[in-house]
Amino acid sequence: MREELIVSGRSNPLIDPHLEIWEWQIPAYLFLGGLAAGILFFAGLFYLRGREDKYPTAVRVAPVFVPVLLAIGLLFLFLDLKHKFYFWRLYTSFSIESPTSWGAWTLLLVMPLSVIWAALYIESVFPKWDWKYTWAKDAIKFLSGYKREMAWGMVVLAIILGIYTGILLSAFNARPLWNTSILGPLFLTSGLSTGAAFIVLLSKNKTERHAMGMIDLMLISIEVALIIHMFMGFKASTRVQIEAADMFLGGQFTATFWVFVFSLGLIVPAFLEFMETKGKRIPFYIAPSLVIFGGILFRFIMVHAGQLSRWLY
Repeated sequence: MREELIVSGRSNPLIDPHLEIWEWQIPAYLFLGGLAAGILFFAGLFYLRGREDKYPTAVRVAPVFVPVLLAIGLLFLFLDLKHKFYFWRLYTSFSIESPTSWGAWTLLLVMPLSVIWAALYIESVFPKWDWKYTWAKDAIKFLSGYKREMAWGMVVLAIILGIYTGILLSAFNARPLWNTSILGPLFLTSGLSTGAAFIVLLSKNKTERHAMGMIDLMLISIEVALIIHMFMGFKASTRVQIEAADMFLGGQFTATFWVFVFSLGLIVPAFLEFMETKGKRIPFYIAPSLVIFGGILFRFIMVHAGQLSRWLY
């Protein structure tokens, strides 16, 4: 008879407690929030630089879709809430140390601002649009005089919104995969990249598509560097973070992340955009579509994998 001395039951499958409470709603919300932030950032930036006529899609057309994107994202967030009819309590106080508090108040400011900006340019998307009421026309005329102030607000709030989507996750110390300062800048860069890609898809102006493609190429380069740096940091950190990184470096998320997110979502569109700069004729919609696909999948993988990572006690 063979005798075995069992000193720990940890090797048994599922012996460690596992809690996964965030489903599809949260990564979908994070993606839409980042996309909206990217669109608003470029709209405000190009308006302030006097490029409204040169980049009409970025300033006038794409922002019209932002209120819809934010509304859908907030709906997903609402569906995820356990006690849905108490969300208003977030607005009874402000905690400077809470990413959730920052996000709630930022969304409270971004939503009406995006609606106003969209209203100013809604005729760019719907040429037959008519403000039937005199008070509505007067309000639009009045608000048109404050475009510059609103543009500054959009740039600042878009940066906060974009980086908040990553900091929201990185604040969870109990999840080693999320507990890195790289996540905030990484999600911000990814949001700006998907925003640029969205503008390329909508634009009918070849000059604008080329300019946004170059910007997206730069953002993809930054995103690739941040991802590599993130995993280098994990591998040089504590045991739990090494194990969190190993899920992507030979573990269960290796193929999905490196093939679909890193390669198809970043490297391939970057290569296509680079080839376009060399005069190669490539359908303009392929690269931005891959960027958006990669941005969605990246958030789904990070949210799911982060909940699987844990400290060993």
